[in-house]
Amino acid sequence: MLLLERHLDLGLALFSLRAASEKDMPSVCALLESSGLPASDLLSSKPILIVACEGTRIVGAGGLESFGSAALLRSVVVTPELRGSGLGRTIVRELERIAGGARIGQLVLLTQTAQHFFERQGYRVINRDNAPRGVQGSEEFRLLCPASATCMAKTLAD
Repeated sequence: MLLLERHLDLGLALFSLRAASEKDMPSVCALLESSGLPASDLLSSKPILIVACEGTRIVGAGGLESFGSAALLRSVVVTPELRGSGLGRTIVRELERIAGGARIGQLVLLTQTAQHFFERQGYRVINRDNAPRGVQGSEEFRLLCPASATCMAKTLAD
């Protein structure tokens, strides 16, 4: 159930959400890195990535790295000037929709700065050791996010 393209009016501007293409990767990596988020494993981990665009400019992104019936929600980022606009929430909801369509029952994430944002989206703090083994084996879990990062999870409705 991959996203083709969806147009959104969040009151400030018209945005489109679409699947990221290979040519989007430099912009997505730059946006992630400028926000202090890991990007070094994006090519090797091959997550499903979506991008939010304002015209041709990528202003947000997010991804899912699947591990059977669980997935790592990762790389959710919005440009600083659009934080608080609802765009991040829209990206998370779209990723949840895609995950549900792929029969993924649980999403897990690591965050150092956005715990409250994700709590408002229905995620709860869990012990990192309680994350599914596949997710624990991801490069993001093992190497890229520090042990101090908060681990959160959400069970998706059937």
